[in-house]
Amino acid sequence: MEPKIVKNDAGHKLNVLGDNQVIKLSAKDTNGQFSLIEQNNDPGMGIPPHVHENEDEVFHVLNGKVEMIVGEESTTLSAGDMIFCPKGIPHSWRVVGEEKARAMLSIFPAGLEEMFEELSKLPAGPPDMEKIGEICGKYKLRFV
Repeated sequence: MEPKIVKNDAGHKLNVLGDNQVIKLSAKDTNGQFSLIEQNNDPGMGIPPHVHENEDEVFHVLNGKVEMIVGEESTTLSAGDMIFCPKGIPHSWRVVGEEKARAMLSIFPAGLEEMFEELSKLPAGPPDMEKIGEICGKYKLRFV
């Protein structure tokens, strides 16, 4: 691996079904150890409950408020708060309140950014849940 400096406005920008992401570090940067993704989203944006078979995740809220549900527990995170979401446990998130939320998502091991890249290429409009499920299934992620 080589050192890598990532400036504040740098990274690979994606819109993944409405989730605005900036890939800061990918599998190729970290030798597959982890990915680091900045998320910048409006109130109301969220991802429904889902389970990863391969990845653990850490969400660190930098600005705004994010409601997280992990397993049976719900909590609202504010700037500076973080949560660990182990693989195999259903989780979801949603931006709450009246301001945009910015969060840093760390994924262990890396590779899920490839799924996000595929999902970002789907056509605009109502989501094709069958196609989304097919793409996510390749990465051992399923909605519950």
